Amino acid sequence: MARGVGAEELYSAIEKSARLADTPCAREKVLPVLRAYEDAFVADGGIVFSVQTGGQESRDLEYTIQLSASGDPYERALSGGFVTRTDHPVDALLTDLRDRVSIDLFAVDGGVVGGFKKLYAVFPRDLRNVSSLAEIPSMPRSLAEHSEYFSRYGLEKSAVIGVDYRRRTMNVYFQLPVPGALEARSVRSMLDEIGIPEPDERMVEYACRSYRVYATLSWDLPGIQRISFAPAPRRGLDLSGLPTRPEPEIERFMNEAPYTYEGDPIRTSVVKWSGDSERLDLGSYYQMSPLQLKAVMASEQAPA
Repeated sequence: MARGVGAEELYSAIEKSARLADTPCAREKVLPVLRAYEDAFVADGGIVFSVQTGGQESRDLEYTIQLSASGDPYERALSGGFVTRTDHPVDALLTDLRDRVSIDLFAVDGGVVGGFKKLYAVFPRDLRNVSSLAEIPSMPRSLAEHSEYFSRYGLEKSAVIGVDYRRRTMNVYFQLPVPGALEARSVRSMLDEIGIPEPDERMVEYACRSYRVYATLSWDLPGIQRISFAPAPRRGLDLSGLPTRPEPEIERFMNEAPYTYEGDPIRTSVVKWSGDSERLDLGSYYQMSPLQLKAVMASEQAPA
């Protein structure tokens, strides 16, 4: 890699972040993933570290790294031994997607505890609606089965697909037409339709600030497995304004996580509902692309 962060440097930042979050970090679990993708890292691409609230027993510090659109990230995962090829349609989704959509970037997601987790395809210049994505042969049938659900709540266009090979699930990401304009009754209705019990009202109110909503679907199970609401990344995220108080070690991570760009750190938050679980994911950008920084600046300048 000619420029940009390398695997060793990035591992040091991940290790420091895991230590702040009081999460064990094993070099032999993290570094093989970083090295497998190192020459595909985008020199000025986005890199974000994140943790989930809700107890040490389930905590994993995750890292998501943007990759070049050249090459095949799934084949790298096979070569690295992170996944095993099967006859399940999850194996074919990225290839099928690439044959039909103009991919701008890929991304890889891993955890210091869980190891390799997901791959993403990012295609903002070739936005696709649900009906178009549902025509892809290896796409879960549940995407087409929920097309009316998505349309009813203004979830029309997607620019990102995520694939979780271990769980055999995929995520479809929707940009909201007007960020921060969701109504609480709409959020409650969305949750009720997919069988989520009475949600915490503070979580619902926080979800109304979202600029992006994404759903987790399975090939092997019916229904929407999880739905997530993400407010726009921002500088100076006020932890006291979150719908639930993070554990002290997560606060420490959010306040002290390393980053490489100028100005205050840029943080993320996501409300996630699945079954009888509601969680908050909190993240910190280690590196941001120029396009991401431009988007953050635009949201900061937008009227409240």
